[in-house]
Amino acid sequence: MKNCIRTEELFDLSHTAAKPLLEKYEYPWQALEEMKSFIASLCEALKCSGDYLFPEPDVAVHKTAKIHPTADITGPCVIGADVEVRPGAFLRGSVLIGERCVIGNSCEFKNAIIFDDCQVPHFNYVGDSILGYHAHMGAGAVTSNVKGDRSDVVIKNGSETFETGRYKVGAFLGDHAEIGCNSVLNPGTIVGRGARVYPLSMVRGVVPEQTIYKRLGDVVVKY
Repeated sequence: MKNCIRTEELFDLSHTAAKPLLEKYEYPWQALEEMKSFIASLCEALKCSGDYLFPEPDVAVHKTAKIHPTADITGPCVIGADVEVRPGAFLRGSVLIGERCVIGNSCEFKNAIIFDDCQVPHFNYVGDSILGYHAHMGAGAVTSNVKGDRSDVVIKNGSETFETGRYKVGAFLGDHAEIGCNSVLNPGTIVGRGARVYPLSMVRGVVPEQTIYKRLGDVVVKY
């Protein structure tokens, strides 16, 4: 089992408009601080493309995206081509949605990058997080982004620890990661490429790529 936590190990950056931001950083959590300014700049640049509508000055929505009228969108926010934003979705700032994504009913997003073809379809919370290409969050799965004692989040990778310097850090899902229904990804969780998390799981630390997380201490290689 291989624990891969670097940006280049988790994501194919050709599947996000955030490539210029993410490729600057060795680790994905390092990009969190700059997300808001990057998305705001991207939104401004898209005003010259002719492919986007601007319901608010800092909200860019591709003309092919389908936005339900009950969705609540606060900028800066960019929503890509062929995205579906379903009833009651709440995008409350600093959110970049890639192409062909599903943003589900009553889902909430904050300070997040969602790669192309990602699905977050039912009752999810995604905050201070990055979800990779073709990643999927099962119904009710959430990213917890604040520790109970409000101390700064530390990324734990086996015997290694990484100080983030932030008290709000969510989860980082590699490309094709699959999170089971009603699971909680604790602050600073990393799920490797192609990994699967069983429903009703509480996950902390790093789930190696191409593995199945059944429960704490029970992680097996996919066959």
